[in-house]
Amino acid sequence: MSSTTPTPPPSSLTERRKTETRMEIARAAAGLFVRHGLRATRAEDIAQAAGIAPRTFYRYFATKEEAVAPLYAAGAQRWVEAVRAAPADAEVLHALEQGVRHTLTGVGVSASSWQWVRTLLRLAEATPSLRRVWAEVCQASERLLAEVLAERVTRAGAPENLGVSTVPDSDDNVAEGPAPTSAAPPSPPFAATPELRFSAAVASAAVRAALEAWAAGDGPVEGPDGPAELALRNLAALRDFPWGR
Repeated sequence: MSSTTPTPPPSSLTERRKTETRMEIARAAAGLFVRHGLRATRAEDIAQAAGIAPRTFYRYFATKEEAVAPLYAAGAQRWVEAVRAAPADAEVLHALEQGVRHTLTGVGVSASSWQWVRTLLRLAEATPSLRRVWAEVCQASERLLAEVLAERVTRAGAPENLGVSTVPDSDDNVAEGPAPTSAAPPSPPFAATPELRFSAAVASAAVRAALEAWAAGDGPVEGPDGPAELALRNLAALRDFPWGR
């Protein structure tokens, strides 16, 4: 797994500790990048700021640029999970819009955190090595969004008891199984059709372009030129897009 791939929900104490350590390193790296710039920051500086040995840093990340990937990925993960959490009867576009409203407004996020977001996105725009990290996170998020859209579309077209599981049988037909007993995401994930992959790519580009446009300016998070309103306008321009139909 690439170091820039969003980390799945931890399933054990060890995994939770690893996830926490990755995020501590990411915050330390972001703080140094914001204060001193990317070029002036070494991996050893990040390790010292995070309170770990340099060799420990390299067990988690191959380069200093990759160290901020968990911060990029956390925001992308929140948006995708907000789309997943939208009401089951919501159309795909409405679910995408709900995800934007839930994650890209200033509610519950400090002004300093948004300033970090702006600075890191500007650094990604100006630095090819960091731009690759941002691009990899966006691609990983896009793949996850495609699975979430496939889950929504599949469940919307399932019988009234949404407990039908679509698992290919030995004849490559779709076999119906009993309703799952837990609220955990399906495993393995729903397979996204090429149309849904395209839909996820379009939706992801709409949100990414909004974030990058906001980061390039100096406007506030709230208001008509904030990331949420920009993303909603981008999505509204795609209102007639088939979204996987």
